[in-house]
Amino acid sequence: MGRMRKRMSKSLPIPIRSAVVVDAAVIARFNRAMALETEGRKLSPPRVLRGVRALLADAAKGTYYVAEADGAVIGQLLITYEWSDWRNGNFWWIQSVYVTPEWRGRGVFKALHAHIEQLARKRKDVCGLRLYVDDHNTKAKEVYARLGLKATHYELWETDFVLPGNHPKAGE
Repeated sequence: MGRMRKRMSKSLPIPIRSAVVVDAAVIARFNRAMALETEGRKLSPPRVLRGVRALLADAAKGTYYVAEADGAVIGQLLITYEWSDWRNGNFWWIQSVYVTPEWRGRGVFKALHAHIEQLARKRKDVCGLRLYVDDHNTKAKEVYARLGLKATHYELWETDFVLPGNHPKAGE
């Protein structure tokens, strides 16, 4: 029965919409859960909530998209922008991806990705989609590959002024 229910839920459409200010608390909670799960980082709840609210108040910073089921937010992703002078267009960076544990494997990220890819392809100023993934997150890499995303030869390097230091792995 559980297997049948899971299979059936994959075929149901998952509503996707742009996030609004009233979604800030759940997005901030999801961001903290994702950071703890993927990097073992405990983020400051007030700082994350301020960051989410700042983005929601300024479309130039990016756009959150949320997936819903039964009136509740069950997943999210954030799009931020990187100008490419080589392409004369913006890459949309997929960030802050999170799907609640009970909805994983049921097509939520696939629906979010399809939604933003469709939006991006309709715009002449968007030249592609990008995302970064933790090197050890093989599950996520498998999902991204199934959706047609490809690894590049680039590595991500940074100087972080807010969360400096090593990036501990969950459980280490």
